[in-house]
Amino acid sequence: MTAVSYSCGTSSEPLIGQTIGDAFDDTVQQFPENDALISCHQNIRLSYLQLQEEVHKCSKGFMSLGLKKGERVGIWSPNCAEWLITQIATAKIGAILVNINPSYRLNELEYALSQSGCSMIVIAEQFRTSDYVSMIREMVPGLFESEGKGIKLPELREVITLGKKEHPGMLKWDQLLEAGSDIKDLELNEIQASLSFDEAINIQYTSGTTGYPKGATLSHHNILNNGHLVTEMMRFTDQDRLVVPVPLYHCFGMVMGNLGCITHGATVIYPSDSFEPSSVLEAVQNEKATALYGVPTMFLAELNLPEFDRYDLSSLRTGIMAGALCPAELMKKINKEMHLEEMEIAYGMTETSPVSTQTRHDAPFDKRVSTVGRVMPHTEIKIIDPETGQTTPIGNPGELCTRGYCVMLGYWNNKGQTASSIDDARWMHTGDIAVMDEDGYVTIVGRIKDMIIRGGENIYPKEIEEFLYKHPKINEVQVIGIPSTKYGEEVCAWVQLKDGEVLESKEIRSYCQGQIAHFKIPEHIRFVDSFPMTVTGKIRKIEMRDITINEMSNYV
Repeated sequence: MTAVSYSCGTSSEPLIGQTIGDAFDDTVQQFPENDALISCHQNIRLSYLQLQEEVHKCSKGFMSLGLKKGERVGIWSPNCAEWLITQIATAKIGAILVNINPSYRLNELEYALSQSGCSMIVIAEQFRTSDYVSMIREMVPGLFESEGKGIKLPELREVITLGKKEHPGMLKWDQLLEAGSDIKDLELNEIQASLSFDEAINIQYTSGTTGYPKGATLSHHNILNNGHLVTEMMRFTDQDRLVVPVPLYHCFGMVMGNLGCITHGATVIYPSDSFEPSSVLEAVQNEKATALYGVPTMFLAELNLPEFDRYDLSSLRTGIMAGALCPAELMKKINKEMHLEEMEIAYGMTETSPVSTQTRHDAPFDKRVSTVGRVMPHTEIKIIDPETGQTTPIGNPGELCTRGYCVMLGYWNNKGQTASSIDDARWMHTGDIAVMDEDGYVTIVGRIKDMIIRGGENIYPKEIEEFLYKHPKINEVQVIGIPSTKYGEEVCAWVQLKDGEVLESKEIRSYCQGQIAHFKIPEHIRFVDSFPMTVTGKIRKIEMRDITINEMSNYV
């Protein structure tokens, strides 16, 4: 019988059957004096007991403002201690935290607040070139007038700022913490005890590469267990200290980082409000960090710092790289020069809380640079033929599907999109094209929507991209399909060269000859300095395609 591309993650350890608030309190009781949070740029250091005190002040503050279970609270801020405090505080009273990308502008912000129906929002005063306070005032001027409502956002009734300045109509963070001083512990405890771990606790908006973003709705059970299992695979204990330079508004930071540490009594460290390579390495050195998160470009930026050698990174042991495949040479440098011998690769999506596959600390080197690992505990994955829905034989590409505790509750107020993503058997269809080998390791080869069909041949852009990455003069490459009257579609490559390098299209084609199939060799090559991106840093291939078509009058 032919083996099929299905794998189920077994485990001798049961899932955590608690709410985030209850699990946090258990950790505080077990490790009260452990460092819970270190925010380097804010000079804040809190033990678990101190963090619990701040969380309770925040929870009571929200209660005093009339916040009820199930209401939505937005948070629009770069990484900071208040982000984590708000995350746990809202979970303790059953309010649903809505993560808002710090890079959002007015239109995107208005959509997220309106679609989720936020009644309150916690905001930084500003971040980089964005003046959050002014943007809120422009969007909902009525909020600061006598009627207390905005025409565009009638449900929004409170804005809490994280700065020290007074802003008429807005509440300062310190005032929020003071507002609940008359609320008794018993009142908070009663609300917390009434919650179920299957209830929604978080809404995260997908990047929206096509159309408006969708709000993936996640439960306590989803994200608490995922954070725990990710760090469990990394062999975390209460002695681990994790540096988190990735943004908290995304699952990588708030689930794999914050909750991964909380479930183990470990320490989460924010080196800066947003990514700065030198701040990351300083935090590792000064705090004797044992673990580090990041995407490949972050690790590359850290390694390329001129003063890299002066940092003592010998305390590092493990970490996770996600978001893109790790080139072999980069992994070698990370293992050796950063002492991250146990660096792991993770794959997932917001809709699966996020991680569904991960390499283990003892995975063979080739598996850590060519795959996204094996299925996580308590999770099922399968690869199906998108046309028939049948599970593919081992080694055959198809759509990766995930099932288990990690699959989201659905898209917020969007039953149609939910039904098109989660089938009747509760399989989440990722839209990613993957291949599973005989050992259960999964390789992502592209997106279904990105697949190019040239003259009847199915071409996966990822395969061509990975090959062209090996060219010594190429820094970044993205492959798309563009219309062709002869073949239906042709391969087009957007190429970004390394600084100071010069390369011609014919040299790239010559490099491909005899190395990849002829029909995969790019017919069209466009040299660029950058790529169109979404606000979350994902490359917009749809926009690339439109730009290319517009430039080529014979492909209309």
